[in-house]
Amino acid sequence: MYFCCRRDRLEKDFAELAQFGSLENGGFTRVAYSLEDLAARGWLQEKMEDAGLQVVVDAVGNIRGQRPGQEDLPPVMLGSHLDTVPEGGNYDGSVGILAALEIIRVLNDREQVTKRPIEVVNFSAEESSRFGVATIGSKALTGKLDLKTLKSLTDSDGFTLYDTLRESGYHPENIQYSSLSRENVHAFLELHIEQGPVLEEKECPIGLVSSIAAPTRFNVVISGRSDHSGNTPMAMRKDALVGASELVLGVENIATEAAGKDTVATVGYLKVSPGVMNVVPGRVELGIDIRDISCSDKNKAVKAVTELMTQIAAKRGLDISWKKLCDDTPVELSKRIMTSLETVAKQNNMSFIKMPSGAGHDAMNMASITDVGMIFVPSVGGVSHNIKEYSRMEDICIGAKLLLDATVRLAEE
Repeated sequence: MYFCCRRDRLEKDFAELAQFGSLENGGFTRVAYSLEDLAARGWLQEKMEDAGLQVVVDAVGNIRGQRPGQEDLPPVMLGSHLDTVPEGGNYDGSVGILAALEIIRVLNDREQVTKRPIEVVNFSAEESSRFGVATIGSKALTGKLDLKTLKSLTDSDGFTLYDTLRESGYHPENIQYSSLSRENVHAFLELHIEQGPVLEEKECPIGLVSSIAAPTRFNVVISGRSDHSGNTPMAMRKDALVGASELVLGVENIATEAAGKDTVATVGYLKVSPGVMNVVPGRVELGIDIRDISCSDKNKAVKAVTELMTQIAAKRGLDISWKKLCDDTPVELSKRIMTSLETVAKQNNMSFIKMPSGAGHDAMNMASITDVGMIFVPSVGGVSHNIKEYSRMEDICIGAKLLLDATVRLAEE
């Protein structure tokens, strides 16, 4: 009853996609705009055209393919992303893209033309791994990026996002023409792996997402003084790494004790200079990621972290500077779409729970211009952003069936 989407086609798509960025350890690396990511995009665009979609690519590389409807109305949009974190998995993002493509094929098989067009979109650079800012593609599509920002964001090698886009064959100077408004999209649906353990623990195949947490991210530079590790007394040191260590533990404590019940915070990287054993570290660069589904609780954590950095600098004689990379707003998803998804799930006798998403997604940006719904399927062991990331094909097919029926329901409105 669930499997009107063809499992064999989905399995074939996942196997073909796996050729792009696969690693010997079983993981995948398709960092945004890398050769592996660009190759995967080319493969997807060909698949979309084979399915009869009318494909356009915008200034930041978002790939949009539309299946015409009976009437010239705003489309129902489906999508996610193909880029990955370094040494990630082949399911985060990809599930939503390949399921959306399969839905187009099912409708083609049925020779079913919906009232509204249906559009599949692959968002560029959903992961923040390269430029420190997540959901770049959906930010551009919803008018939240400008040319100045494209030229200001840099990767670890010093390449700007603007130059990277140009080298990838895109036209970032046309960024102003990439954005859509509420009049352009009837609804947006995203199928995604949960990236957590809740669905598996509850033995539930479907999560209907009620709200999406959003991040505030900082790039922090701590400057002290490099000194000889043997001849510099402890009381006379300005050790940047010790200051960074205090900050790391403080960030954990703030998220655990001082902010909200759903606050999470992570120091995701440390770059220590000069990075040798017999020199007191003179400089540390690090990244802080703070998230919550409550804007007020997230702001409380952000305020506490910035105050802590000021305190550590004064206490240890260090210079601590920080740049806020992003400050996104948590969103509640559409109650109308939630009701529609519930109705379709019940019609198919699918068990589901309502749940928030602790991870950010392109759906949270799309919520600023249209009604949005999001469907989770289980992640085995709750693992994601890891080479062991895995979701069972039977669970993906259940999610794809729900996505199909919900899409058709919305496309007939």
